[in-house]
Amino acid sequence: QVKELVLDNCRSDDGKIVGLSSDFENLEFLSMININLLSVSNLPKLNKLRKLELSDNRISGGLEVLAERTPNLTHLNLSGNKIKDINTLEPLKKLPNLHSLDLFNCEVTMLINYRESVFTLLPQLTYLDGFDADDQEAPDSDPEADGDGLEDEYENGEEEDDLDEEVIDDEEDEDDDLEGEEEEDGVDDEEEDEEEDGEDDEEDEADDDLPRGEKRKRNLEDEGEEDPEDEEDDEDD
Repeated sequence: QVKELVLDNCRSDDGKIVGLSSDFENLEFLSMININLLSVSNLPKLNKLRKLELSDNRISGGLEVLAERTPNLTHLNLSGNKIKDINTLEPLKKLPNLHSLDLFNCEVTMLINYRESVFTLLPQLTYLDGFDADDQEAPDSDPEADGDGLEDEYENGEEEDDLDEEVIDDEEDEDDDLEGEEEEDGVDDEEEDEEEDGEDDEEDEADDDLPRGEKRKRNLEDEGEEDPEDEEDDEDD
């Protein structure tokens, strides 16, 4: 039931893979990076295998075995191997589902018109070394290059700006309310002061209408004092 098997850095026995057999018939992903592998001739029959990682080994040819043992392969990584000629890759034409091939750090990549030659030789390929024939990068090779993260940040930035604007608007509304209340309070205080002043003025005017003696007498009565004339009358009695 094993679908993925990683044997990276597990040294092979004289270039052979010990323990890997057709019992792993459900394998879909097999990685054998840097195990000093000399060829793929000892690969078992793996009909369901989709992705095969063979980078940093010593493979120089014999790739026809792949079409026989892994007929449904879609991804093949041969980076860092001893592949020197374009013709060495010709057996891969028999892998109809192969659409991604990596040959980084192989001598073949130094040849003139390397990319054009490989795409011509293997027309089923979509990506060579992570890029298609138009130099467009494979979508799963560098997720950040797709711009998804930038769009999220941009959207978050817009949301934050909207929130800031709302907060500012709320603060301005609160300031306006406070100013309105202060103005109303000021008007009320002024009206109260004017009413009090008006009452004082009316009392003063009423006093002015009285004769001088009566005014003085009234003031004394308000203050609770007796009139001196009354005091003299009392003494005579």
